[in-house]
Amino acid sequence: MMQFLAKAGLATLLAAGTLAGAVAPASAQVDVYIGSGRPPPPPGYYRPPPPDYDRPPPRRVRGCDPRLAEDIARDYGFRRARVVDVTPRRVIVEGWTRRGADEISFGNVRGCPVLRR
Repeated sequence: MMQFLAKAGLATLLAAGTLAGAVAPASAQVDVYIGSGRPPPPPGYYRPPPPDYDRPPPRRVRGCDPRLAEDIARDYGFRRARVVDVTPRRVIVEGWTRRGADEISFGNVRGCPVLRR
């Protein structure tokens, strides 16, 4: 009977050691905090966004966009086209054509109509 108890005790000791060895690495990753562990956010942090947050900025309704004027000038055969002057009535673009330096004028309204080539 003494041999049986010795074997049972040894088996229990072996099982407890194995269980403790398997639990120790897993328990090393568990941290217990009371509270969040961080300072509270500043006042107004959870404030909702303004009503127009997801709206794009308003577009300019009138006038010729200078980039559009340069693109149209390129379509007319201008190379290295660049806007040199914008007035309330027209947009002037200069560039190079087959004949040399040249300029083209566009009306300063939506769509950039060509005034003079």
